[in-house]
Amino acid sequence: MQHTDLFDSRDLRCKTPYGAVPSGTTVQLTLRPYRTSAFSRAILTARFESRPRDEVVHIFLPWTGLDGDRDLFSGALPTEDYVGLVWYSFRLESLHGEVVELGPYQLTVYDGTERVPDWFGAGCTYQIFPDRFRRTAIPDPTGMVGGRSVHTSWEEEPEYRPNEYGEIRNRDFFGGSLQGVREKLPYLHGLGVDTLYFCPIFEAPENHRYGTGDYETIDPMLGDNASFSALCLAAHALGMRIIVDGVFNHTGFVSRYFNGDGFYPQPGASQSMESPYFSWYNFHRWPEEYDSWWGIYSLPNINEDDPSYRDYIIQGENSIIRRWLRAGADGWRLDVADELPDSFVHQLHQAVRETKANAVIIGEVWEDGSTKEAYGVRRKHILGRHCDGLMNYPFRNGLVAFLLGEDAEVFRETMETLRENYPFFAFYSAMNFLGTHDTPRILTILGVGSECKDQSKDWRAGFRMNEEQYALGKARLKLGAVVLFAFPGSPMIYYGDEAGLEGFEDPFNRRTFPWGREDKELTAWYTALGRARRELAPLRRGDLRWLQAQGRVLAFSRTLGGETVAAAVNSGDSMQVLRLERPSRDVLSGEVFGGAVPLPPMCGRLLVLEK
Repeated sequence: MQHTDLFDSRDLRCKTPYGAVPSGTTVQLTLRPYRTSAFSRAILTARFESRPRDEVVHIFLPWTGLDGDRDLFSGALPTEDYVGLVWYSFRLESLHGEVVELGPYQLTVYDGTERVPDWFGAGCTYQIFPDRFRRTAIPDPTGMVGGRSVHTSWEEEPEYRPNEYGEIRNRDFFGGSLQGVREKLPYLHGLGVDTLYFCPIFEAPENHRYGTGDYETIDPMLGDNASFSALCLAAHALGMRIIVDGVFNHTGFVSRYFNGDGFYPQPGASQSMESPYFSWYNFHRWPEEYDSWWGIYSLPNINEDDPSYRDYIIQGENSIIRRWLRAGADGWRLDVADELPDSFVHQLHQAVRETKANAVIIGEVWEDGSTKEAYGVRRKHILGRHCDGLMNYPFRNGLVAFLLGEDAEVFRETMETLRENYPFFAFYSAMNFLGTHDTPRILTILGVGSECKDQSKDWRAGFRMNEEQYALGKARLKLGAVVLFAFPGSPMIYYGDEAGLEGFEDPFNRRTFPWGREDKELTAWYTALGRARRELAPLRRGDLRWLQAQGRVLAFSRTLGGETVAAAVNSGDSMQVLRLERPSRDVLSGEVFGGAVPLPPMCGRLLVLEK
């Protein structure tokens, strides 16, 4: 049970240092009960869950003095060489026989011996679904893996109906290419983008390419290996970096490794027990029965503990991790990171640092990464020397809920929980977003909410918001974008969100970019925010302070080196006022204010305070 009147883990009078701590830190803890409660004895109990048998220690907290009308009971909790979570609780006993128990509270102890690259969290990221961003010509799929078809019109709807066998095969392509991205680098740079994150680009039979066919080869519809290096060089010349998607939990049924349909000339695991890839997979009855991702036969699971697989992906001198970093990539995003063993991620981290010291590893995790459990094991994602940052779904879910009507305090509390639980590097290197290839388009969510969830796929394919719905979704999205670009962590734009793309879940969230049909007002809004993120140092690495989080108003500031920028949004239907200690200028509207900043209904501001 929590008693913030006795102990508040976020109050430096009760706990120092704040939040997560590096291993070796001694944490000072103080209980602050009112003297009238007549407490005479205090005991701290700490459970180190990563030590053998969940080691528990008990520490007596002596009375250490008074602070006004409060008694102080203080003590030290050493972490020594421990890395993991500590769950600590308190027991207070009074002269009258009253007993109060507080907790448990979480303390994250991480390996702080390594410098984590700080470039990722400072700048803006842009997620590209490669088949749907831009094409330069209609490709000929003849001879390509997967039996593909190509849409001749860029504006057609992605195929969403099952075939005669009841399967949605995702073999329809639009032909987006790396050259198409390269030609749009000036657009992306002008949008304020610092980092391009690509969904998988390696050869694969499906348009999403999450069932890898060949890790060594760029998919031929996207270009070739030289095309990738040329794109990286062009991006680097503009000061931009490239992160690629690593799908290492499973491969494709159609792949050079499993080779379920015999497309590749060398025997795969499904064709011969003598295949060099046979030990990569877990067969129950060869070749028909095998472990697969979520039971999907086309995505056979990998045994990541297999030595030859680890050598091929991570440890070998020319491993997949190393070769694509050498080819120009600046980091890896790990698909379904929860399903990769911690030892695998740790070795991958080592290989990345050895090959390109300033490259980053971002993990796909949908929950609080500090407490995440998978297959009965507490994960080490952000305890150091694993992931440098995580996809921040708690941010996305909390912000969407606020924009749809939830009290701002709920979002603030969700973010404060992360800030307290996460090491500094993980909080500031989070990948923040409003939408991805795995969520419905944010514009649609904010325009119609969940009211259409029971409609058919045919209905959803043809649905477009009416004028009123679109205007509401757009107004809310502009507010959400202000928060996104001002918050600690890298703001990520899912391609087309800045242009007004709408749609429900996959594949309707993966429509082609509407070149020539963009919502120019929305694009201009994102461009202004991207420019602010690039030019205003506090937005890139400043600290975080909440100014207001109540009802429909959410406001916070970022400060660095004496400069302060504040973000403020009012998602309600009545006028509100934000009071600041200094005059400010709204970089989005150009307006100048004194100490009182008016926030009309559905208004978002980015305010630079006078020094």
